[in-house]
Amino acid sequence: MKFAYLIEPPFNYVDATGQVTGCDVELARHVFAELGIAEFEAVETEFAELLPGLQDSRWRMTTGLFATDERRRSALFSRPIWALPDGLLVAKGNPLGLSGYQSVADNSNVRLAVIRSQVQHRSALELGVDADQVAIFETYAAAARAVREGIADAYTSVGRAHSGFIEQNPEWGLELIMVPNSEKPPAFGSFAFGSNDPELLKDVDAVLSNFIGTDAHRNMVASFGFSPSEVDMVAA
Repeated sequence: MKFAYLIEPPFNYVDATGQVTGCDVELARHVFAELGIAEFEAVETEFAELLPGLQDSRWRMTTGLFATDERRRSALFSRPIWALPDGLLVAKGNPLGLSGYQSVADNSNVRLAVIRSQVQHRSALELGVDADQVAIFETYAAAARAVREGIADAYTSVGRAHSGFIEQNPEWGLELIMVPNSEKPPAFGSFAFGSNDPELLKDVDAVLSNFIGTDAHRNMVASFGFSPSEVDMVAA
């Protein structure tokens, strides 16, 4: 069973022993073990390749994605596995005093990094950020490096991804600014499947429904920094 992921801690990353892990990877491992699928292969890719890879059968399930209407036209999505707000990755000390998307939109000199095809790019534009302020990157590391090197002033993604990256890379001198709920509330993420794979989706959803919110699930994701209140949002 091939599972596509991208390097984005705490969702997916390679630990010091060379093992692929993260909250999405470990949840996928649990699901496939429950389904009796012993062979699990995690395949690293770039964000823009996640859904095309489902369509041409390079893998059968992807790491968690926001299930937008546009994405639902080309893929199937599981029940939610997490619900998280956006955040801005900025230089330590937040030298420009950024507080969310609006503060970026209000300062035309701010350069905002995004990942190609991620929801946060569209959110930034919808909330008033000018397209000329946006720099598009292919990977998390490339966008974070742009902030570190002063090429970009901020990088927008899921706040939890930023906190995971900062924890693993404290020497980069970066910090997280959460986007307030008044600008954009937390959004739900789900595993994605090919549009021709409804049976796998059905099987995965059955396992997820029996597992998400249990003590075992809470302990699993707590090890990656998720709080009980964050789990409660998807446990119902």
